[in-house]
Amino acid sequence: MRELLVDYIPFEVSKHQIQESLKENDGKLIVKGVLQRADAKNQNGRVYPRDVLMREAKTYAESYVKQKRALGELDHPDSSVVNLQNVSHNVTEMHFEGDSLLGTVEILTTSSGNILRELFKNGIKLGISSRGMGSVEAVHEDDDSDQPVMKVGNDFELIAFDFVSNPSTHGAFMYPLSENVDKQHGRACGAYCKAEDIINKIIRGE
Repeated sequence: MRELLVDYIPFEVSKHQIQESLKENDGKLIVKGVLQRADAKNQNGRVYPRDVLMREAKTYAESYVKQKRALGELDHPDSSVVNLQNVSHNVTEMHFEGDSLLGTVEILTTSSGNILRELFKNGIKLGISSRGMGSVEAVHEDDDSDQPVMKVGNDFELIAFDFVSNPSTHGAFMYPLSENVDKQHGRACGAYCKAEDIINKIIRGE
């Protein structure tokens, strides 16, 4: 049975790359990185076969990237439809290097895009998450755990790439700093105060 498949991968962007992009693109932030990997078990225990990922990447490039509508959202969407109100970026180019699907992403000047840009500028570690519909099949037991490896089926359909804060926490922007307490609300926010503070400042227009 087909289901919504959301799989995270760290998106590594250095501070130097961000500064250079802003300088060379008149304040516009354009980042590059790995979007997904083929034939490798991810944090959800799923494996995307190379032929399936290549097919879907080609279709997505033709139908969305070239049409300038390869839009993605900020945080973990739980829908198979891209919500335009939460759009933060647009994928402008994709290509394979070995088993890695790489891409170029333009951060948009939308509400979510502005938050995403400030998170990048402030060094918040983010990931990118592929979103699609498809079935999975348990193919064999992994050598290092009791969990089966889940092979993504040939019916997989790529929907979008979304920027996320954490592969397992929905609806929150998080960054592992140090354990501390939010004095205003008297709660332990630990790793997450920095990103939350950035977002609140943007919302307040500071």
